[in-house]
Amino acid sequence: MSQYPSFDQSNDDEYYLRVKEVTKGGKFSFITNIILFILTFFSTTIAGVGWANQNPYQLENFESGLLYSALILLVITAHEFGHYFAAIYHKVSVTLPYYIPFPFPFLNPFGTMGAVIRMKSPTQSRKALFDIAVAGPISGWVVSVIILIIGFITLPSIDFLYTIHPEYITSGISTEGFAFGNNVLFYTLEKIFVSPQSSFMPPMNEVYHYPFLCVGWFGLLITALNMMPVGQLDGGHISYAMFGKNHTKIAYVVFGLLIIFGLAGFLPLIGINFEIGSINWLVWALLIFFVIKIKHPDNVYDFDQPLSLTRVTLGWFSFLIFVTSFTPIPITGF
Repeated sequence: MSQYPSFDQSNDDEYYLRVKEVTKGGKFSFITNIILFILTFFSTTIAGVGWANQNPYQLENFESGLLYSALILLVITAHEFGHYFAAIYHKVSVTLPYYIPFPFPFLNPFGTMGAVIRMKSPTQSRKALFDIAVAGPISGWVVSVIILIIGFITLPSIDFLYTIHPEYITSGISTEGFAFGNNVLFYTLEKIFVSPQSSFMPPMNEVYHYPFLCVGWFGLLITALNMMPVGQLDGGHISYAMFGKNHTKIAYVVFGLLIIFGLAGFLPLIGINFEIGSINWLVWALLIFFVIKIKHPDNVYDFDQPLSLTRVTLGWFSFLIFVTSFTPIPITGF
């Protein structure tokens, strides 16, 4: 995810003062990035230990969370450096990623809130805004898909799950409790790469014990969240670069759908067994309305220069990524 500052280029003095202000930085300003990366490494490792059904606060269990930590940091890093290198290509000054640790598994079991980069100079053109926005989620999405495919191809036997839940040997595998929701892409890749005759595919309430599947699923989730075509999310930048002021129509439709999915999450609570949404989407709707905003700020000054056919095609592909990676009910039983 990236943050784009807004500049009024009609006032040259204000414009250059703002550029000077945001480009200030100490000689060792990258130390903050390193410290946050290290803290996020530890918080995601703790989360990985928890996914392995072990005590995350016992040092001897630390090793069991390393694979999960390495994979999730790989996805986040691919996403953020997609933004970073696209910005460098367009000569847009940008910070290194600020990783966000989250060591409280009872609130967020994934161990991180992702990462963010800060644009230290304004995006210089419509093409730059589009390229910087699209490079991040597509990079993270590609890595997530590769991780998922590896996870599906290398699925261990059912004995792996029995080592985590020995009680399943006698009671059978539970299908209740905390579970990930499915999406079109996860389901499709599973059907392509998992053979029911030779492989054991765990139910969605056990997928998180498998680091490749867990991180691959989470990578699709954060990609879909970032690709929502609203406000200052990556999808909002892409939509704004492609459609200009018409992006607001798309943004309001998506915002309305979030509210519908959020309200639909109440249906099971009133006895209607029709699960098509999650109450959590109402939280996202509030976050978008008050923080991310629905409309994108007007910070592109050359809309008279059209995007190339390649960029337009890539933009539509990014929306396809959003649709196929979106999970109407991300998590249940949490």
